[in-house]
Amino acid sequence: MESLAISLVDALPVLSGVPLWSITLLFMVVVAGIVLTFAMVYSGLATYVERKVAGDIQARVGPNRVGPIGLLQFLADGIKLLLKEDIIPAKADRFLFALAPYLVFIGSFAAFVVVPFGVGLIASDLNIGVYYLMAITSLVVVGVMLAGWASNNKWALLGGMRAAAQIVSYEIPVGMAILPAVLIAGSLSLQDIVRSQGGLFGLFGWNLFHNPFTFFSFFLYYVAALAETNRTPFDIPEAESELVSGYHVEYSGIRFAFFFLAEYGDMFVVSALATACFLGGWHVPFLDVEALPALWGNLFSLGVFLTKTLSLVVLMMWIRWTLPRLRVDQLMRMAWKYLVPLTFFNLLGVSLWLLLFHGEGIPQMIASLFG
Repeated sequence: MESLAISLVDALPVLSGVPLWSITLLFMVVVAGIVLTFAMVYSGLATYVERKVAGDIQARVGPNRVGPIGLLQFLADGIKLLLKEDIIPAKADRFLFALAPYLVFIGSFAAFVVVPFGVGLIASDLNIGVYYLMAITSLVVVGVMLAGWASNNKWALLGGMRAAAQIVSYEIPVGMAILPAVLIAGSLSLQDIVRSQGGLFGLFGWNLFHNPFTFFSFFLYYVAALAETNRTPFDIPEAESELVSGYHVEYSGIRFAFFFLAEYGDMFVVSALATACFLGGWHVPFLDVEALPALWGNLFSLGVFLTKTLSLVVLMMWIRWTLPRLRVDQLMRMAWKYLVPLTFFNLLGVSLWLLLFHGEGIPQMIASLFG
Protein backbone atom coordinates (compact mmCIF):
# COMPACT_ATOMS: atom_id res chain seq x y z
CA MET A 1 0.00 0.00 0.00
CA GLU A 2 2.80 2.41 0.86
CA SER A 3 4.45 1.85 -2.53
CA LEU A 4 1.16 2.69 -4.26
CA ALA A 5 0.87 5.86 -2.20
CA ILE A 6 4.41 6.89 -3.17
CA SER A 7 3.61 6.26 -6.85
CA LEU A 8 0.50 8.43 -6.57
CA VAL A 9 2.47 11.28 -4.97
CA ASP A 10 5.07 11.06 -7.76
CA ALA A 11 2.33 11.17 -10.40
CA LEU A 12 0.43 14.06 -8.74
CA PRO A 13 2.86 16.66 -7.33
CA VAL A 14 -0.09 18.53 -5.82
CA LEU A 15 -0.20 15.79 -3.15
CA SER A 16 3.42 16.31 -2.12
CA GLY A 17 2.39 18.26 0.99
CA VAL A 18 -0.06 15.59 2.18
CA PRO A 19 1.32 13.18 4.84
CA LEU A 20 2.20 9.81 3.33
CA TRP A 21 0.42 7.91 6.10
CA SER A 22 -2.90 9.59 5.26
CA ILE A 23 -2.63 8.66 1.56
CA THR A 24 -1.71 5.09 2.54
CA LEU A 25 -4.70 4.96 4.90
CA LEU A 26 -6.98 6.22 2.12
CA PHE A 27 -5.71 3.48 -0.19
CA MET A 28 -6.37 0.87 2.49
CA VAL A 29 -9.95 2.10 2.99
CA VAL A 30 -10.64 2.15 -0.76
CA VAL A 31 -9.20 -1.35 -1.30
CA ALA A 32 -11.12 -2.70 1.72
CA GLY A 33 -14.32 -1.16 0.34
CA ILE A 34 -13.79 -2.73 -3.09
CA VAL A 35 -13.03 -6.16 -1.60
CA LEU A 36 -16.02 -6.00 0.76
CA THR A 37 -18.38 -4.87 -2.03
CA PHE A 38 -17.24 -7.73 -4.27
CA ALA A 39 -17.61 -10.23 -1.43
CA MET A 40 -21.14 -9.08 -0.58
CA VAL A 41 -22.32 -9.09 -4.21
CA TYR A 42 -20.75 -12.50 -4.82
CA SER A 43 -22.35 -14.00 -1.70
CA GLY A 44 -25.78 -12.69 -2.67
CA LEU A 45 -25.58 -14.01 -6.23
CA ALA A 46 -24.15 -17.32 -4.97
CA THR A 47 -27.30 -17.92 -2.91
CA TYR A 48 -29.38 -17.37 -6.05
CA VAL A 49 -27.22 -19.74 -8.12
CA GLU A 50 -27.34 -22.42 -5.41
CA ARG A 51 -31.14 -22.27 -5.27
CA LYS A 52 -31.25 -22.57 -9.05
CA VAL A 53 -28.87 -25.55 -8.96
CA ALA A 54 -30.98 -27.17 -6.23
CA GLY A 55 -34.14 -26.56 -8.26
CA ASP A 56 -32.63 -28.09 -11.38
CA ILE A 57 -31.44 -31.21 -9.53
CA GLN A 58 -34.86 -31.59 -7.87
CA ALA A 59 -36.72 -31.05 -11.18
CA ARG A 60 -38.24 -27.69 -10.24
CA VAL A 61 -37.74 -24.08 -11.30
CA GLY A 62 -36.24 -22.42 -8.23
CA PRO A 63 -36.64 -18.68 -7.46
CA ASN A 64 -38.51 -16.97 -10.31
CA ARG A 65 -40.65 -14.22 -8.77
CA VAL A 66 -38.41 -11.29 -7.76
CA GLY A 67 -36.87 -9.64 -10.81
CA PRO A 68 -36.22 -11.24 -14.21
CA ILE A 69 -35.89 -15.04 -13.78
CA GLY A 70 -35.73 -14.41 -10.03
CA LEU A 71 -32.36 -12.66 -10.28
CA LEU A 72 -33.17 -10.15 -7.52
CA GLN A 73 -34.25 -12.82 -5.03
CA PHE A 74 -31.04 -12.37 -3.02
CA LEU A 75 -31.89 -8.68 -2.49
CA ALA A 76 -35.32 -9.62 -1.15
CA ASP A 77 -33.72 -12.17 1.18
CA GLY A 78 -31.21 -9.60 2.40
CA ILE A 79 -33.89 -7.00 3.10
CA LYS A 80 -35.92 -9.62 4.95
CA LEU A 81 -32.97 -10.48 7.22
CA LEU A 82 -32.23 -6.79 7.84
CA LEU A 83 -35.82 -6.14 8.92
CA LYS A 84 -36.20 -9.22 11.13
CA GLU A 85 -36.10 -8.76 14.90
CA ASP A 86 -32.69 -9.32 16.47
CA ILE A 87 -33.44 -11.73 19.32
CA ILE A 88 -30.91 -12.55 22.06
CA PRO A 89 -31.82 -15.43 24.44
CA ALA A 90 -32.42 -14.32 28.03
CA LYS A 91 -29.60 -16.42 29.54
CA ALA A 92 -27.09 -15.94 26.73
CA ASP A 93 -23.76 -14.16 27.18
CA ARG A 94 -24.81 -11.01 25.34
CA PHE A 95 -21.34 -9.70 24.48
CA LEU A 96 -19.92 -12.97 23.15
CA PHE A 97 -23.23 -13.79 21.47
CA ALA A 98 -23.01 -10.51 19.55
CA LEU A 99 -19.27 -10.87 18.83
CA ALA A 100 -19.30 -14.41 17.40
CA PRO A 101 -20.88 -13.76 13.96
CA TYR A 102 -18.49 -10.86 13.31
CA LEU A 103 -15.46 -13.04 14.10
CA VAL A 104 -16.71 -15.68 11.66
CA PHE A 105 -17.35 -13.01 9.03
CA ILE A 106 -13.89 -11.43 9.48
CA GLY A 107 -12.17 -14.82 9.38
CA SER A 108 -13.82 -15.55 6.05
CA PHE A 109 -13.58 -12.23 4.22
CA ALA A 110 -10.17 -11.03 5.47
CA ALA A 111 -8.73 -13.83 3.33
CA PHE A 112 -9.88 -12.03 0.17
CA VAL A 113 -7.02 -9.50 0.44
CA VAL A 114 -4.37 -12.05 -0.63
CA VAL A 115 -6.40 -13.64 -3.46
CA PRO A 116 -4.62 -13.00 -6.82
CA PHE A 117 -7.64 -12.05 -8.93
CA GLY A 118 -5.52 -11.18 -11.97
CA VAL A 119 -2.31 -9.63 -13.25
CA GLY A 120 -1.61 -6.96 -10.64
CA LEU A 121 -5.11 -7.37 -9.17
CA ILE A 122 -4.34 -8.29 -5.57
CA ALA A 123 -5.10 -6.17 -2.53
CA SER A 124 -1.92 -7.17 -0.71
CA ASP A 125 0.75 -9.41 -2.25
CA LEU A 126 2.15 -10.79 1.01
CA ASN A 127 5.30 -12.90 0.80
CA ILE A 128 3.59 -15.23 3.30
CA GLY A 129 0.23 -15.23 1.50
CA VAL A 130 -0.54 -18.93 1.99
CA TYR A 131 0.48 -18.78 5.66
CA TYR A 132 -1.66 -15.67 6.21
CA LEU A 133 -4.66 -17.27 4.55
CA MET A 134 -4.42 -20.41 6.68
CA ALA A 135 -4.00 -18.30 9.83
CA ILE A 136 -6.77 -15.75 9.29
CA THR A 137 -9.37 -18.39 8.42
CA SER A 138 -8.71 -20.02 11.82
CA LEU A 139 -10.73 -17.15 13.33
CA VAL A 140 -13.78 -19.06 12.11
CA VAL A 141 -13.07 -21.75 14.73
CA VAL A 142 -13.10 -19.16 17.52
CA GLY A 143 -16.30 -17.61 16.18
CA VAL A 144 -18.31 -20.82 15.93
CA MET A 145 -17.18 -22.00 19.37
CA LEU A 146 -18.22 -18.66 20.88
CA ALA A 147 -21.55 -18.81 19.05
CA GLY A 148 -22.26 -22.28 20.41
CA TRP A 149 -21.21 -21.53 23.99
CA ALA A 150 -22.67 -18.01 24.31
CA SER A 151 -26.12 -19.09 23.07
CA ASN A 152 -26.74 -21.10 26.27
CA ASN A 153 -28.34 -23.80 24.14
CA LYS A 154 -27.28 -27.45 24.19
CA TRP A 155 -27.85 -27.90 20.45
CA ALA A 156 -25.81 -24.78 19.67
CA LEU A 157 -22.99 -25.93 21.97
CA LEU A 158 -22.86 -29.38 20.36
CA GLY A 159 -22.87 -27.78 16.91
CA GLY A 160 -20.06 -25.40 17.86
CA MET A 161 -17.93 -28.21 19.28
CA ARG A 162 -18.51 -30.31 16.19
CA ALA A 163 -17.65 -27.40 13.88
CA ALA A 164 -14.43 -26.60 15.76
CA ALA A 165 -13.32 -30.25 15.77
CA GLN A 166 -14.12 -30.61 12.08
CA ILE A 167 -12.36 -27.41 10.96
CA VAL A 168 -9.23 -28.13 13.04
CA SER A 169 -9.09 -31.73 11.80
CA TYR A 170 -9.41 -30.88 8.12
CA GLU A 171 -7.08 -27.86 8.33
CA ILE A 172 -4.17 -30.33 8.49
CA PRO A 173 -4.81 -32.13 5.16
CA VAL A 174 -5.69 -28.80 3.52
CA GLY A 175 -2.33 -27.34 4.54
CA MET A 176 -0.33 -30.40 3.50
CA ALA A 177 -2.16 -30.62 0.15
CA ILE A 178 -1.16 -27.02 -0.66
CA LEU A 179 2.52 -27.49 0.24
CA PRO A 180 3.43 -29.18 -3.10
CA ALA A 181 2.53 -25.95 -4.93
CA VAL A 182 4.65 -24.00 -2.44
CA LEU A 183 7.61 -26.35 -2.99
CA ILE A 184 7.37 -26.05 -6.79
CA ALA A 185 7.15 -22.24 -6.72
CA GLY A 186 9.65 -21.83 -3.89
CA SER A 187 7.46 -19.11 -2.38
CA LEU A 188 4.47 -18.62 -0.07
CA SER A 189 3.24 -15.67 -2.17
CA LEU A 190 0.13 -16.59 -4.14
CA GLN A 191 1.18 -14.30 -7.01
CA ASP A 192 4.54 -16.11 -7.22
CA ILE A 193 2.77 -19.48 -7.19
CA VAL A 194 0.53 -18.38 -10.07
CA ARG A 195 3.45 -16.97 -12.09
CA SER A 196 5.39 -20.22 -11.64
CA GLN A 197 2.65 -21.98 -13.63
CA GLY A 198 3.11 -19.88 -16.79
CA GLY A 199 4.71 -21.11 -20.00
CA LEU A 200 4.05 -24.31 -21.95
CA PHE A 201 1.09 -22.74 -23.77
CA GLY A 202 -0.38 -21.46 -20.50
CA LEU A 203 -1.97 -24.84 -19.78
CA PHE A 204 0.61 -27.58 -19.31
CA GLY A 205 2.55 -25.45 -16.85
CA TRP A 206 -0.27 -25.77 -14.32
CA ASN A 207 0.67 -27.58 -11.13
CA LEU A 208 -2.27 -29.91 -11.77
CA PHE A 209 -0.22 -31.50 -14.58
CA HIS A 210 3.24 -31.11 -13.05
CA ASN A 211 3.49 -34.72 -11.84
CA PRO A 212 1.14 -37.50 -10.64
CA PHE A 213 1.49 -36.41 -7.02
CA THR A 214 0.33 -32.83 -7.66
CA PHE A 215 -2.71 -34.12 -9.55
CA PHE A 216 -3.56 -36.21 -6.48
CA SER A 217 -2.86 -33.17 -4.26
CA PHE A 218 -5.61 -31.22 -6.01
CA PHE A 219 -8.12 -34.01 -5.37
CA LEU A 220 -7.12 -34.33 -1.70
CA TYR A 221 -7.23 -30.56 -1.22
CA TYR A 222 -10.69 -30.20 -2.72
CA VAL A 223 -12.18 -32.97 -0.56
CA ALA A 224 -10.60 -31.56 2.62
CA ALA A 225 -11.63 -27.99 1.71
CA LEU A 226 -15.19 -29.15 1.14
CA ALA A 227 -15.21 -30.51 4.69
CA GLU A 228 -13.56 -27.39 6.11
CA THR A 229 -16.36 -25.21 4.73
CA ASN A 230 -18.98 -27.44 6.44
CA ARG A 231 -20.69 -28.23 3.15
CA THR A 232 -22.69 -31.38 2.47
CA PRO A 233 -21.79 -34.23 2.79
CA PHE A 234 -19.70 -32.79 5.65
CA ASP A 235 -22.30 -30.45 7.21
CA ILE A 236 -22.36 -32.29 10.55
CA PRO A 237 -22.31 -29.07 12.67
CA GLU A 238 -25.62 -27.95 11.14
CA ALA A 239 -27.37 -31.31 10.94
CA GLU A 240 -31.05 -30.37 11.14
CA SER A 241 -32.17 -33.88 12.08
CA GLU A 242 -29.80 -33.95 15.09
CA LEU A 243 -29.02 -30.37 16.15
CA VAL A 244 -31.98 -28.34 14.81
CA SER A 245 -29.64 -25.82 13.13
CA GLY A 246 -26.32 -26.19 14.92
CA TYR A 247 -24.30 -23.35 16.40
CA HIS A 248 -26.48 -20.58 14.89
CA VAL A 249 -29.81 -22.00 16.06
CA GLU A 250 -30.46 -18.98 18.33
CA TYR A 251 -29.44 -16.35 15.76
CA SER A 252 -31.81 -14.30 13.64
CA GLY A 253 -31.80 -11.22 11.46
CA ILE A 254 -28.53 -9.60 10.47
CA ARG A 255 -26.42 -11.75 12.83
CA PHE A 256 -27.65 -14.90 11.09
CA ALA A 257 -26.90 -13.23 7.74
CA PHE A 258 -23.23 -12.87 8.75
CA PHE A 259 -22.94 -16.63 9.29
CA PHE A 260 -24.64 -17.17 5.95
CA LEU A 261 -22.31 -14.77 4.12
CA ALA A 262 -19.24 -16.29 5.79
CA GLU A 263 -20.14 -19.76 4.50
CA TYR A 264 -20.26 -18.57 0.90
CA GLY A 265 -17.13 -16.51 1.47
CA ASP A 266 -15.31 -19.64 2.63
CA MET A 267 -16.45 -21.47 -0.50
CA PHE A 268 -14.94 -18.75 -2.69
CA VAL A 269 -11.67 -18.57 -0.73
CA VAL A 270 -10.95 -22.32 -0.83
CA SER A 271 -11.90 -22.44 -4.53
CA ALA A 272 -9.68 -19.42 -5.27
CA LEU A 273 -6.80 -21.10 -3.43
CA ALA A 274 -7.28 -24.24 -5.53
CA THR A 275 -7.30 -22.12 -8.69
CA ALA A 276 -4.13 -20.26 -7.69
CA CYS A 277 -2.20 -23.33 -6.52
CA PHE A 278 -3.26 -25.97 -9.05
CA LEU A 279 -5.23 -24.53 -12.00
CA GLY A 280 -2.80 -21.86 -13.15
CA GLY A 281 -4.58 -18.93 -11.51
CA TRP A 282 -5.16 -16.23 -14.12
CA HIS A 283 -3.09 -17.97 -16.82
CA VAL A 284 -5.02 -18.62 -20.05
CA PRO A 285 -4.31 -21.57 -22.36
CA PHE A 286 -2.34 -20.53 -25.47
CA LEU A 287 -2.21 -16.83 -24.51
CA ASP A 288 0.36 -14.81 -22.56
CA VAL A 289 -1.88 -12.56 -20.46
CA GLU A 290 1.02 -10.57 -19.02
CA ALA A 291 2.02 -9.50 -22.56
CA LEU A 292 -1.35 -7.80 -23.14
CA PRO A 293 -1.81 -4.03 -22.59
CA ALA A 294 -2.20 -3.26 -18.89
CA LEU A 295 -5.97 -2.67 -18.74
CA TRP A 296 -6.92 -5.50 -21.10
CA GLY A 297 -4.53 -7.87 -19.38
CA ASN A 298 -6.01 -7.03 -15.97
CA LEU A 299 -9.62 -7.47 -17.10
CA PHE A 300 -8.97 -10.63 -19.11
CA SER A 301 -6.99 -12.29 -16.33
CA LEU A 302 -9.73 -11.31 -13.84
CA GLY A 303 -12.37 -12.99 -16.01
CA VAL A 304 -10.27 -16.15 -16.35
CA PHE A 305 -9.58 -16.39 -12.61
CA LEU A 306 -13.24 -15.85 -11.69
CA THR A 307 -14.38 -18.42 -14.27
CA LYS A 308 -12.11 -21.11 -12.82
CA THR A 309 -12.94 -20.24 -9.21
CA LEU A 310 -16.70 -19.97 -9.66
CA SER A 311 -16.72 -23.29 -11.55
CA LEU A 312 -15.31 -24.95 -8.42
CA VAL A 313 -17.91 -23.12 -6.30
CA VAL A 314 -20.74 -24.43 -8.51
CA LEU A 315 -19.24 -27.93 -8.22
CA MET A 316 -19.52 -27.60 -4.42
CA MET A 317 -23.20 -26.68 -4.82
CA TRP A 318 -23.77 -29.66 -7.10
CA ILE A 319 -22.14 -32.01 -4.58
CA ARG A 320 -24.30 -30.59 -1.78
CA TRP A 321 -27.52 -31.52 -3.53
CA THR A 322 -26.24 -34.90 -4.73
CA LEU A 323 -24.60 -36.71 -1.80
CA PRO A 324 -26.08 -37.69 1.60
CA ARG A 325 -24.63 -36.47 4.90
CA LEU A 326 -21.93 -38.51 6.64
CA ARG A 327 -22.08 -39.58 10.29
CA VAL A 328 -19.81 -37.91 12.85
CA ASP A 329 -17.59 -40.98 13.24
CA GLN A 330 -17.26 -41.34 9.47
CA LEU A 331 -16.33 -37.67 9.16
CA MET A 332 -13.52 -37.79 11.74
CA ARG A 333 -12.27 -41.18 10.56
CA MET A 334 -11.96 -39.83 7.03
CA ALA A 335 -9.78 -36.95 8.24
CA TRP A 336 -7.42 -38.74 10.62
CA LYS A 337 -7.22 -42.26 9.15
CA TYR A 338 -7.26 -41.41 5.45
CA LEU A 339 -6.70 -37.78 4.44
CA VAL A 340 -3.90 -36.92 6.89
CA PRO A 341 -1.75 -40.00 6.02
CA LEU A 342 -2.48 -39.65 2.29
CA THR A 343 -1.52 -35.97 2.18
CA PHE A 344 1.65 -36.71 4.17
CA PHE A 345 2.81 -39.47 1.81
CA ASN A 346 1.75 -37.40 -1.18
CA LEU A 347 3.89 -34.50 0.08
CA LEU A 348 6.80 -36.91 0.51
CA GLY A 349 6.27 -38.11 -3.07
CA VAL A 350 6.32 -34.56 -4.45
CA SER A 351 9.50 -33.79 -2.50
CA LEU A 352 11.26 -36.88 -3.89
CA TRP A 353 10.08 -36.06 -7.43
CA LEU A 354 11.46 -32.52 -7.23
CA LEU A 355 14.73 -33.83 -5.80
CA LEU A 356 15.22 -36.57 -8.40
CA PHE A 357 14.13 -34.56 -11.45
CA HIS A 358 15.56 -31.19 -10.36
CA GLY A 359 12.17 -29.50 -10.12
CA GLU A 360 11.01 -30.41 -13.63
CA GLY A 361 7.51 -31.71 -14.23
CA ILE A 362 6.27 -34.18 -16.83
CA PRO A 363 5.20 -31.46 -19.35
CA GLN A 364 8.65 -29.81 -19.13
CA MET A 365 10.35 -33.16 -19.74
CA ILE A 366 8.18 -33.85 -22.78
CA ALA A 367 8.81 -30.34 -24.12
CA SER A 368 12.59 -30.78 -23.74
CA LEU A 369 12.47 -33.99 -25.83
CA PHE A 370 11.10 -31.99 -28.77
CA GLY A 371 13.66 -29.23 -28.40
